[in-house]
Order: sequence, then structure tokens, then C-alpha cells
Amino acid sequence: MNLQQLEYIIAVDRLKNFVKASESCFVTQATLSMMIKKLEEELEVKIFDRSKQPVKTTDVGEKLIVQARKIVSESKKLKEIIQDEKGMVSGELKIGIIPTLAPYLLPLFLKQFMQSYPLVKLIINEYTTDVIMHKLKTGDIDAGILATPLHDLAITEQVLFYEKYYLYVNQKEKGFDKQYVLPKDIDVNRLWLLEEGHCMRSQILNFCALKKQKESEEHFHYNAGSIETLKNMVDTNFGMTIIPELITHHLTGSQQKRIRSFKSPEPVREISLITHREFIKAKLVKCLHDCILSVIPNEMKSKKNLNVVEI
Repeated sequence: MNLQQLEYIIAVDRLKNFVKASESCFVTQATLSMMIKKLEEELEVKIFDRSKQPVKTTDVGEKLIVQARKIVSESKKLKEIIQDEKGMVSGELKIGIIPTLAPYLLPLFLKQFMQSYPLVKLIINEYTTDVIMHKLKTGDIDAGILATPLHDLAITEQVLFYEKYYLYVNQKEKGFDKQYVLPKDIDVNRLWLLEEGHCMRSQILNFCALKKQKESEEHFHYNAGSIETLKNMVDTNFGMTIIPELITHHLTGSQQKRIRSFKSPEPVREISLITHREFIKAKLVKCLHDCILSVIPNEMKSKKNLNVVEI
């Protein structure tokens, strides 16, 4: 038994396909299959049921995979210890970030991070919260940036900042002249929402105590996949939407006039950097954490002096 074999069975368990697993491990399928077969013969068990498509991990295989992940994770800590001793910040860092945050946060810190840590390779993908949590637990990504709390004991959360929500209103809407708004001021039939699967959609509906009513009186119903689409629908059509604070830094002068604050306590979302509790690239994540905080306005780093409510 060796670490390479353990990495191979972890890859097959994750991808449920021998061809894809061999590609992810940069070996031929024949090599990967042979090494896994030798491991099964050594342990005298079947780790995978190859008769199923996609490949199914057996019951005993599931238990072995759990232990294999721990062994591989612990072995990688040896390299991290050596890098720390040498004062090196290098390696690969795979990050998942929610789509409602990525376009507005990434441009703030990416250039600075890459200049400060040229030996680090960043791989960033946009995923919904559920996907980020799943990929953290399977080892497909190293860290996530999303809205918290998650209430998951397997996940470690490091709070980065608190982001207020604002109402963004078409100038022809009733109540456009109000400086401050209450949740009850929002007409659900005039509210543009993100599609199902985005945590921000659930937060908004909960905060406003709204349940999406039947659109019987409307001839058109649309759920968008991005905040930019929602904002553009308000600009060019009708209605209103709710946007997070960082997007307000990118609005034009005329768009700024469409922003309305909520009456205190204002709604906010907590944004955190998350890792799996058995995560090993602690130094890399610490560098990322500090770099993000360095570009965030001080007033967003704490909610102590704000009259807000988390949603």
C-alpha cells in the first residue's frame, strides 16, 4: 500500500469514473486500474463495484476512502511544515466563491495577492453555497468565500466582513422618493429575484417575510442568474431588486440615485473565508485572509457600531 494508491481511490470515489480519475491524476487508465486492483488484492476487499455506471464505491470502500483522505491529508502536512520552516509561500490554492460576491470582491484583492505571492497558483471558480461545501468536504477545493454562518461542524469559518443590503429601485416605481424603506414597502410582484439555489434569494425572502406569490396578475415572470441581470432589468424595465454593498461601489452617478437604504436595523450578510476542519494549507489561507481584509473598508469589518440585523 502506498500514498499514490490512496490518491487514486480517492479520485475514483470523487469522479465515479476511472477515465476521468486517471486524467485528474495524470496517469493512464491502465496504470490507475492496475494500482487500484493491487490495493484491493492486498486488502482482500472490493473497493469499487465496476459493474455499475457511474462506478459505485462499496460499503467497505466508503470506510476505506474516509481513512485514505485522512492519511493523504496528514502526509501533505509534512510539506507544509518544511515550507513554513523555509518561510516559503507557494503551492496551489483552489477557491470556490459565490456568484453574488465574485464580480465585486475578486477585482479588489486579486492583483495585490498575485504580486505579493508570485509562487502561489490561484484557481478560482464560482459555485453556489451547497456546491462549495460539498467540494470542500471531498477535497476538490481548498477554501470558500461565501455568506455565513453555515452551522456545519465540519467547516471552519473565519469572518471577513459584513455587507449591507440596499434596495435598488426604478425611478418610476411607487415610493421611489422615499429615503429609507421598510420590508413591508416591497411589492413582491415588483421584486426581481435570483433563481433558486442562490442563498441570497432565501435571505431576501426571509428578511422581507415574503413568500413568492402566484404571478396570476403578471404576464411575465423571470428569475435571474446574476445580480447584474437583476440590476439591468430594474434600469431598463420596472420594479426593484435588492443588492449587496460591494456592488454600490461600481454604480454610475445615475444608478447611485436609485439606491435606497433600509430603515434601521439594516439587513447585512456575514461574509467568511471557510475551510474544512482537516485543512492543511493554513499558511496560504492566512495570506489570502489578510490580503482580502487589507482592501475592505474598516466600517465593513465589524458590526459592533452598526444597527444591523444578519439575514
